[in-house]
Amino acid sequence: MAARPAAPVSSSWRSALDAFSTVIRVASHEQHTEAETSTFMSDLLGGRLGVDAYTRYTEQLWFVYRALEDAAESLKDDPVAGPFIRPELMRVAEIERDLAHLVGPDWRESVAALPATRAYAERVAQCAAEWPGGYVAHHYTRYLGDLSGGQIIRDKAERTWGFERKGDGVRFYVFSDISNPAAFKRTYRELLDAIAADDLEKQRIIDECKRAFDFNGAVFRELGEQFPLSA
Repeated sequence: MAARPAAPVSSSWRSALDAFSTVIRVASHEQHTEAETSTFMSDLLGGRLGVDAYTRYTEQLWFVYRALEDAAESLKDDPVAGPFIRPELMRVAEIERDLAHLVGPDWRESVAALPATRAYAERVAQCAAEWPGGYVAHHYTRYLGDLSGGQIIRDKAERTWGFERKGDGVRFYVFSDISNPAAFKRTYRELLDAIAADDLEKQRIIDECKRAFDFNGAVFRELGEQFPLSA
């Protein structure tokens, strides 16, 4: 997927919205909205798709989070990415518990990444290996989203498909080691504000954040093609 052309952060933005966490949120708002209002996600949250669509989506998350978390150990001492490596955020083990519940104990034999998911995971792995700032962009778009909008997905899944509250099937969305999500998100944003990056690098991170949302949108489009609503 081609990256969007860079749009420099104006000096007026820096003066009015000088916190990097604010700049990155505002600058990526359009891409964020496009992803979260995709047809697939709207149909899923609207209860118009079955649990098989939810399961397939969960499978795709496994590939992306493996790319994120496989790199965590090697990045924990990095001056840019290291402060964001927090064990209480790690999701792979919880996704695997969900997949065992949704698919069965042999779930590894049947899960498959969509082409868009492969591209997404490969980009995360590339950033982890070559560019810590880019890794932070993907880390931010995923984990802060999980702590926010992800809770809407959990609630809808519990009510639509009868999962036990915060139990098997929705454990991915349950951060049992974070007692105060609002406070945790504030701390995370403070880390963004203090990131070891100059203005040029911050702009590159913003562009990668937009790209991350574009990757999410591509996954949703392919899921939508796989699970179209009947006419």
